[in-house]
Parts: sequence; structure tokens; C-alpha cells
Amino acid sequence: MLCVDLDGTLVRTDLLAESLLALLKRNGLYLMVAMPFWLFRGRAFLKQEVARRVSIDYGLLPYQTDLVAFLRQEHGRHRHIVLVTASDHRHARGIADHLGLFRQVYASDGNTNLKGATKAALLVDQFGANGFVYAGNSEADVPVWRQASAAIVVGTHGALLDRVARDIPIERSFIDNKPMQIVAFVRAMRPHQWVKNLLLFVPLVTAHRITDIQAWTHAAQAFLAMCLTAAAIYIANDLIDLDADRAHRSKSRRPFASGQLPIWVGVFCIPVFLGCAWLIALTLPDRFLAWMGAYAAAALSYSLWLKRVAIVDVLVLAMLYTVRLIAGAAAIAVATTVWLLAFSMFFFLSLALVKRYEEIRASRRENGPAAIRGYVQSDLEVVGASGIASGYLSVLVMALYTNAREIAVLYAHPEWLWGFCPLILFWISRLWLHAHRGEMHDDPIVFAAKDWSTYLVVLGLAVFMYLAT
Repeated sequence: MLCVDLDGTLVRTDLLAESLLALLKRNGLYLMVAMPFWLFRGRAFLKQEVARRVSIDYGLLPYQTDLVAFLRQEHGRHRHIVLVTASDHRHARGIADHLGLFRQVYASDGNTNLKGATKAALLVDQFGANGFVYAGNSEADVPVWRQASAAIVVGTHGALLDRVARDIPIERSFIDNKPMQIVAFVRAMRPHQWVKNLLLFVPLVTAHRITDIQAWTHAAQAFLAMCLTAAAIYIANDLIDLDADRAHRSKSRRPFASGQLPIWVGVFCIPVFLGCAWLIALTLPDRFLAWMGAYAAAALSYSLWLKRVAIVDVLVLAMLYTVRLIAGAAAIAVATTVWLLAFSMFFFLSLALVKRYEEIRASRRENGPAAIRGYVQSDLEVVGASGIASGYLSVLVMALYTNAREIAVLYAHPEWLWGFCPLILFWISRLWLHAHRGEMHDDPIVFAAKDWSTYLVVLGLAVFMYLAT
């Protein structure tokens, strides 16, 4: 007799947390109004009421693949396998039907929360003391293991394996590498995306305050605050998009979608990161805090709704880049020019469109869904043309800026700034050429960071700016 736990054991996630997230996305009022009353009547009742109101695609859940393979092997040998879980019976039945491995299912039913000692008592009553092998993953399973004839230990807790092994025999263990969780946590914060926040330093350079130590200090503080804010938004986005990410060819490997990180870690980190960012922003001019708040609100709105509205989505992405420039200027108390803002909107709109272009192109190539975030596959050519046009318009803004009257105040030899135009034209054209060939990464920022041309262009821009000043 083999009894198998569900949350954290059979699947690398917690179905109550998954259900609460799904319910929150459906209607946030449940969290404030109904849930306290449900919880007052007990965790089993809470699980039942939440499960009644949400649907989960059991085929997309992050299963513990090694354990599932072992169970399939044992099932082939006609071993009696039972699913026993504290999750609500609706989810337990759904997963059992999906896998087709379990002869019986025991789960919470709205009255009884089948966990810990309660689960142990049920299994002893059904199969007798030492009459079953139990597969679990946490401290809550220790009372069950004490009544079992052998244990199967799953998860990341090597110390738990050692503790259980002192009491009963270990039939099998499926222990993940603990350091990999730390790597997954760092990946969830998307540090490679923080390169976008280097835009905060652009106003410092364009205002010719490179030798101002205080300005550098404030810009560095602003950079840290924005990185923490961005990390919180990325985590929130991953939690919101769990199902969509799991269905995606590459996003399914993200830490929360793959179950490498538990959902509660993300829920805990969001307010912590935002709180730390707020404390740092309090040391900077008030306008920076306002623009950081605007960035967070726009980014969250994008994650919740706007990314599914065609054209609006890319405009918001371009705006988020531009807000970074304005926030950087606010941090060091300098004004932003109309020229910089116009260049930024066109340039970053081109980057946002290349991201959508690649998603539509991949869907067309792989016979994916006809609709992709408000776009359809036939929009590919329009998105491509719009992106190239937007990129070239940013170069036009740069060309016009080199003839503006106010430029003479900042540059001794402004004619050298004309060198910016062919460099940016080259880089944008190369970006779109790779996109057209299908050689673009899901994120153009990642592509840019790995492409040799980016560094040569940045070096060239620095040389021309030095010559101009």
C-alpha cells in the first residue's frame, strides 16, 4: 500500500495558494469580504469555498516528475496507490483523474482538514499501523510517517530526510538541490532586466554632471530603489500569469511556474521589496518618489490588464522606459528636455514592438494560438513595419536635436552629435533584421546584452559625445 501526499509532494506547489491567487484575480473583494468568514469556520471550509469558485488546469501543474515516473512504474506493477491530501476533494479528484494512478482518494471535505495527525489517524483506521508506505514532504507529515512501515521523502529538506530516517526505513527519496532554490529566487527577481534601470543615469550624463559626486550618489540610490520596485513587479507578474507561463514553451521554466519557488515566497517578497524601495526613495527628492510610484502603478496595471490590449500594451512598455528617464532626472533635481522624451518614446516603442513581433512570429511558426495578447498572427507585418518606423523616427528626433538652438549651451562642437544617427540606425536595423530572421530572443534587452554590436555602438556614442563636449 502506497499513500501519496499532494501539495509539495506530487506537485511542486500548494493548491490552496494557487486557488487563492486565481480567486483574487477573479474578484479581489473575496479577499477582504468573504475569506475572513470562511476561515472563521475552519481551514477545511475555506478550502472548500475557494475550490468551488475557481478552476485549475491540472494538466499544467508542475508535477514532481521523478516521483510521477516512480508512481507510474509502481502502478505498472499493480501496486495499490492512494492519494491522501489536505487539499479540497475537488482538486484531489481532478488530479487523480488526470494522472490515472490512484485507486482511492482521501481529501479535505469542508468539515475535516486532512492534515498531520488527522491524516495519520485516517490511514491507520483504513490500513492499520505500519500497513502503508507514505510519501510526503514536510514537518506536517511526520505524524503520518510515524505510523507508516516506510517513508518516501520528497522536496528540498535534506534535514527532514535525516530526521525521518532515524525513525523508519526510507524506501525512496526525491530531494532537490537546496542551492538551486537560491538561484531560482534570484532568477525570480530578474536581475538581467535591471539593466533597463541604467536609464536613470542618462539625465546625469546629458546634464553634464558627470563629476558631481552627490548626483552620482542620488542616482545610485534611485537605481537601487527602482531595481527593488521592478523585482516586486516581476514577481507579481509571474504570480498573476502562472497558467499562461506554464503553457508557454520557455516561460514554463520560470521559478514560480515550474514550482521551484513556493507561491508564499513571492507573496511575502512583494511588500518587502516595495517597502525597502520606499524607504530608499524617502532620502531623495519628493518628485522621485512620485515617479517611482507612477512606474509601479503603470507596471502593475500592465501586468493585470493592459498587456492584453493591442497597441496599448506596447505604448505602456515604451512609457515605462521613459518614466525611468524622468525619475532619474527627478533624483538629481534636473529638468528633462522634450528632445530626450521624444527620442525615448520612439526608440523604446520600437523595442516593445520587436518583443511583440517575436511572440507573434513564434506563434505562427509553431502553429500556436491565433490570438496572442490582443494580436492575431496576421498582424505580424503591421507590427514589424510599425516597429521599424518607430525606431527610425527616434533617429530623426536625434538629427533634429543636433540643430536645436539650446544645444549650443551644452556642447562646444554639437556637429559631432551627428555621429549618433548612423550608429543608432545601424543598431535598430540590425535588431529588426535578426527579428525578421527569427534569431531574436523573447526579450530584446537580453538579445542586446549578448550582441557584440551593442557594446561597439555604446562605445561609439561615448566617443562622439566626448568630441562634442
